[in-house]
Amino acid sequence: MSIFVDEKTKVVVQGLTGGQGRFHGLRNRDYGTKVVAGVTPGKGGSDVEGIPVYDSVEEAVQKAGADASFVVVPPKAAPDAIRQAAAAGIRVIVNITEGIPMQDEVLVFNELKRNHPDTQLIGPNCPGVISPGKCNIGITAGEIAKPGGPVGIVSRSGTLTYQALYELTQAGIGQTTCVGIGGDPVPGTSFIDCLSRFQADPDTKAVIMIGEIGGSAEEQAAEYIKAEMDKPVVAYIAGVTAPPGKKMGHAGAIISGSTGTAQAKIDALEAAGAKVGQNPTEMADLMREVVAAL
Repeated sequence: MSIFVDEKTKVVVQGLTGGQGRFHGLRNRDYGTKVVAGVTPGKGGSDVEGIPVYDSVEEAVQKAGADASFVVVPPKAAPDAIRQAAAAGIRVIVNITEGIPMQDEVLVFNELKRNHPDTQLIGPNCPGVISPGKCNIGITAGEIAKPGGPVGIVSRSGTLTYQALYELTQAGIGQTTCVGIGGDPVPGTSFIDCLSRFQADPDTKAVIMIGEIGGSAEEQAAEYIKAEMDKPVVAYIAGVTAPPGKKMGHAGAIISGSTGTAQAKIDALEAAGAKVGQNPTEMADLMREVVAAL
């Protein structure tokens, strides 16, 4: 199985007529994803290489049966694009947009929780979600993923998402689903959202979790792993050498005192029973050992 998306998922690309939307939307379609529609207000009735374009997400849902959205629009337009998708009944929204103001992210996050609790927002500022061989929504290169499981991946870092996929694939280890949740301070999807689904998925036998300095999401995930998971977890925390008090990379990657440090996160994960690699390659080596023992 897979989590969030599968071979039945029908995707509408919000911003399909733009340069980035066209490029990534068509790459997703070429991978085999059912990209059934695009949305650009004012361009309804046109198409992009055979993909019909509508003026609203509601129309794309009614006429093309879309149930997932890929939001590829500028930061100023992204919050309303997410709202429109949720209001139309879209169940999974993937937003790769970087640079959305945090106050807008907070408003959208709380609106979805209050008014559309069944809608799953992945992102913003993320690479998206891929269930290898079934569905790819976002900017992850499908060529580096391998279908068939047994490993699920959840990561705050886009680049390290790709490395984890590539190294597992090179080792002949397939993946069930890989989710890049993004590095912004207010992600729509948390580690725990993904871990709970991997725990419930019978085809996922082990999980890779990639975190970063800043915030407390990894410590919260460690508590969940300890209390709720019986599947092995291999982790890596980026930012061991980051100086305290400085933002390094993502907007959410800022530490204060001992809160949010790489070592605090590593300690919490190891105490929860996770195996923690000191670098991405060691993380992959540890997962190879785990898979060999399954």
